[in-house]
Amino acid sequence: MNPKALFKISYGLYIVASVKEGKLSAQIANTVFQVTSEPPKIAVCLNKKNTTHEFVNNSRVFSVSVLEKDTPLQFIGRFGFRNSREFNKFEGVNFKLGKTGAPIVLDHAVAFLEAEVENEFDVGTHTIFVGKLVDAEIISEADVMTYDYYHYVKKGKAPKTATVYLE
Repeated sequence: MNPKALFKISYGLYIVASVKEGKLSAQIANTVFQVTSEPPKIAVCLNKKNTTHEFVNNSRVFSVSVLEKDTPLQFIGRFGFRNSREFNKFEGVNFKLGKTGAPIVLDHAVAFLEAEVENEFDVGTHTIFVGKLVDAEIISEADVMTYDYYHYVKKGKAPKTATVYLE
């Protein structure tokens, strides 16, 4: 079996963020997808080891910022390779608090989605959180970042907690 065949599944690159007791957390994720259109629901898949997973699990809210194709690797690394407990990922970053109180990253975002968790599914190392949209906006008409572009053109890496991580 060649697990690299999984790289052929189309993914985007997103910042998933949440709030817990007034503290903010965010991470890079590639597994975000629409589940239904009426009512509009989306799902995110987060590693149980990530701080953002804990925050979503506790607050039952999350936001998703859809990243533009030209997002710098350094910006992606800020949210993908640092721990929210040890580093303030939002310092110097343009963001706002959404209707649920979840932070929404605006820098390098083409759109954002904000949701309240209605369901969750334990899938081993990760949890799939399904949320009903409470807000969504288009910020820019720029091209979106795909995981394929991030991986093969920008030469970006996947952290060990990513759904697509391979040694």
